[in-house]
Amino acid sequence: MDYSRMKPYDVRKLIREEKITTPTAGMCAGYAQANLVILPKELAYDFLLFTQRNPKSCPVLEVSDVGDKKLKYLGKDIDITKDIPKYRVYEDGVLTGEYTDIENLWREDFVSFLIGCSFSFESELIEADIPIRHIEENCNVPMFVTNIDCTPAGIFNGKMVVSMRPISYDKIIKSVLVSGEMPKVHGAPVHIGDPSIIGIVDINKPDFGDSVTIKNNEVPVFWPCGVTPQAVVMNVKPKIVITHSPGHMLITDIKNIDLKY
Repeated sequence: MDYSRMKPYDVRKLIREEKITTPTAGMCAGYAQANLVILPKELAYDFLLFTQRNPKSCPVLEVSDVGDKKLKYLGKDIDITKDIPKYRVYEDGVLTGEYTDIENLWREDFVSFLIGCSFSFESELIEADIPIRHIEENCNVPMFVTNIDCTPAGIFNGKMVVSMRPISYDKIIKSVLVSGEMPKVHGAPVHIGDPSIIGIVDINKPDFGDSVTIKNNEVPVFWPCGVTPQAVVMNVKPKIVITHSPGHMLITDIKNIDLKY
């Protein structure tokens, strides 16, 4: 089925019914996707401050009310416990499970943070005739923990995570300009070229996601990634945090073009 042409509400319905459990790259072209971080209220202020100090990695699109599973801005009838294809639960910094539904884990003190996702500008890149390799190869985008320090806030500190897309030499400038118009979904790349400069030892062994082909006429281009909070969580080790599984996003009703302003 071609999910790229479907409306977000219809795809979310299939996700809620667990008929879609795969990464969401390429789905609902033109609509923004979002990363998820769910924290207890006692940690929410520190995390909100962390996102404000690290806006390229963690551009906030919406914050829920305490204990509310619904969202007010990003889409109609969104249930944050059911409408993401796959969730991860971390306890004391350790990944303890992956789930397609977290309703049974919900607590009345939880606060949900929805963070902009680089999948959102991919349809813009494709419109600009810039191929997206992980979509072509039907796999998840490769993501890497870097040596780039995030700005600490409260208990939260750690390294930036980046997503990588191979871009041909003649389209690098265009890819920077197109993505740079969308700062609410990470904006322009943070690094282009030699992965070792940002601490990546093997470009073929991502920390999250899948390895993709890099052709001879291409350069690896790295964007800030909303999986950064997961790396920070594993570093800080709070009692409980729930996130999306890398690549498995919330598809919103917000048009990408509306995130340019």
